[in-house]
Amino acid sequence: MLRWPNLFAILLVACLAAGGVAHAQEEAPKAPAAPIAVGDVRADEEIAARLDAILAALGHDDIAVGVEAGVVTLSGEVAEETEIADLTAIGERVEGVVAVRSEIAATQEIVEQLNPALDRFTTRLQQAAGRLPLLIVALAIFALILGIGLLVAGARFWDRLAPNAFIAGLYRQGVRVAIGIAGLVVALDVAGAAALLGTILGAAGLVGLALGFAVRDTVENFVASIMLSLRQPFQPNDLVEIEGDTGRVIRLTSRATILLSLDGNHIRIPNAVVFKSRIVNFTRNAERRFSFDIGIDPDADLEATRFLAQDTLAGLPFVLAEPAPLVWIEDVTEAGAILRSSAWIDQAATGFATARGDAIRLVKGAIEAAGVAIPDTTYRIRLEGAPMPVAGAERGDRPRSAPTRPARPVPGPAAFHQSEEKALIPLVQAEREATDDLLHKDAPRE
Repeated sequence: MLRWPNLFAILLVACLAAGGVAHAQEEAPKAPAAPIAVGDVRADEEIAARLDAILAALGHDDIAVGVEAGVVTLSGEVAEETEIADLTAIGERVEGVVAVRSEIAATQEIVEQLNPALDRFTTRLQQAAGRLPLLIVALAIFALILGIGLLVAGARFWDRLAPNAFIAGLYRQGVRVAIGIAGLVVALDVAGAAALLGTILGAAGLVGLALGFAVRDTVENFVASIMLSLRQPFQPNDLVEIEGDTGRVIRLTSRATILLSLDGNHIRIPNAVVFKSRIVNFTRNAERRFSFDIGIDPDADLEATRFLAQDTLAGLPFVLAEPAPLVWIEDVTEAGAILRSSAWIDQAATGFATARGDAIRLVKGAIEAAGVAIPDTTYRIRLEGAPMPVAGAERGDRPRSAPTRPARPVPGPAAFHQSEEKALIPLVQAEREATDDLLHKDAPRE
């Protein structure tokens, strides 16, 4: 069993040994780099002559070359800074050269600095002039393919293929873009510049990505418009509720849904909001139920009063027999019992608000006619010993008797056919005639 002193001694010896090996490796001479094969060593004059011939062939006659013991010295002026490194690299490649010392400087004369750029521009113009016939052919091919694409995109069968004009326009635009890209590829291939297409597409992808982040809300709204136009949750003149706004649908555009509120105001809701919102369509089903609450005296016969209210609802001409009207006791409070009444109507024949108002009036009248009191929730404060005030007593008038209740006129059938919602239909129709929209009666509905 090793003890701590022995273990420490072993570790110390190991560390010293490792340090000695490392020190020995550091002191060991490095192997010389492999020499570059140059063949026979040339004389300094031959090296200088060789470099002079190379520089003259490259158009650098003004560069002086000096060679001493294999060390090359280059001096003179060049038009651009990049040429200095190029000439130095050429000198290093000559066999027999030990090192290259560059004393070349860039010229400060404007004319000399512009000459290389002018030479390159002239060369490219000459190349373009030589390829001009090929470029004209490539341009003609691109124009021909693009014209074919425009003819295909303008065909009428896209209107029959798409559910609405908006989707048909998207189909046409997609065909134009696809055929335009195909024409560009063919034209670049004919012109011998197919490699340029990758650069163009890469730049277009980056620009598209940047624009996508910049106009994210607009793109989201555009996609929502496509989805709403494909799966239409409502039709023109439908009475809907979207995000708390209620009105009849005028149109669906590529950006927003336009409603006409019950007050006659235009409501513009972005399609992105409509697509993500909870939509209540009151027009989809012709039958619609209304309900209301009426309080009665808790001392009254609740069951008899309930049957009375239910029979009254069933006897109304605008209430449907199926589903049958229903009345139940919703709650009992300090003020009295609460009867909740519900019945169904046909919205095509009866206005919802009008039917509900008439039902409340007639059920209330039937309950009161049966002698059942409807509690008054008004609270009066009476001081002890103070007489109750009589109307008109403070002015010296004689107390007036309670007014006589006038006889209730029996409503005619036409009273139940009034509909404030239907009054908006002509207004919506007039609005829709002014412009087109994305809603189509033959489109699939959710």
